[in-house]
Amino acid sequence: MSQVTIRASADVHAPPAVVYGVLADYHEGHPGILPRPPFGELVVESGGTGAGTVFRVTTRQGLGMITYRMDVTEPQPGRLLMESDRDSDLVSTFGVEPIADGHSRVTITTTYTRGGIVGWLESVLLPRLAAPVYRKEIANLERVAQQRAAAGHR
Repeated sequence: MSQVTIRASADVHAPPAVVYGVLADYHEGHPGILPRPPFGELVVESGGTGAGTVFRVTTRQGLGMITYRMDVTEPQPGRLLMESDRDSDLVSTFGVEPIADGHSRVTITTTYTRGGIVGWLESVLLPRLAAPVYRKEIANLERVAQQRAAAGHR
């Protein structure tokens, strides 16, 4: 079995509470920052804000689309949001750390295991291929968080 880890971090010029609020908002905020492609529709099944939310999201993988059914938890409310797939060991985390001038450092990490040669190939190739997608997601997050901050939202 090979551990696949995809990670990207960047500074976001918006307050941590606003940034985290966008991430935890599965009705508008989080769907609004997903890069399309490779992500498709995000559908909230229950909840919609932070812990307890259940949602489905599709993403392009290779030549096809795959749908994940995710449970959201908040191991560190306001700082760490976790999405866990119900049908695999895939976990994505969204970390928000305060930095200078009231800004945020955001880290998106996805991990899962895969067997055989496919797992080995994914562990080698996917971090390089998917990291730019995560950087684009963080850039989208910055744009939405700045809009919310300017409007006085958290």
